[in-house]
Amino acid sequence: MVHVREMVAADVEAVSAIRVRGWQAAYVGIVPQTYLDAMTVEGDAGQRRQWVSQPGRQSRDLVALDGHGPVGWICFGPLRGEAPGPGRFGEVYALYVSVDLIGQGIGRRLLEEAHGQMKEQGFESSALWVLADNQRARRFYEQSGYQADGATQDDTYDEVTLTELRYQRVL
Repeated sequence: MVHVREMVAADVEAVSAIRVRGWQAAYVGIVPQTYLDAMTVEGDAGQRRQWVSQPGRQSRDLVALDGHGPVGWICFGPLRGEAPGPGRFGEVYALYVSVDLIGQGIGRRLLEEAHGQMKEQGFESSALWVLADNQRARRFYEQSGYQADGATQDDTYDEVTLTELRYQRVL
């Protein structure tokens, strides 16, 4: 059984481990291996500490915990960029679950909690970006009510350009 709470500074290292290991597992064959191999928990934790300490930051970070500590993390907030439609949009910036616990409902629990908090903040819809080749994540989001809306953006990893698709859903 997991419960969800706001992330605190003491969670940063565990969240970074979940995120880095998540990238290194989910993106094999999608993101260049050189990029994945260069990722470190320490480097990610340093960036995450800077990110969460920014004054005026509007994003929220939640962690899912079991009896041993964080096993999942979600970050969300106001939509970055142009709204894909009418109404107020929130955005899921990132969602990761410990690789060995994927498929046990932790990601769904985090996403549901984020959706609830977005609604409380007055957002009517949620958007997110997912790598086009990440079929597992796309299925997860589609099962959670998200639909690709046709918008794309490109990101470059070690000189390889990858396309992301925008998904959205009504909250």
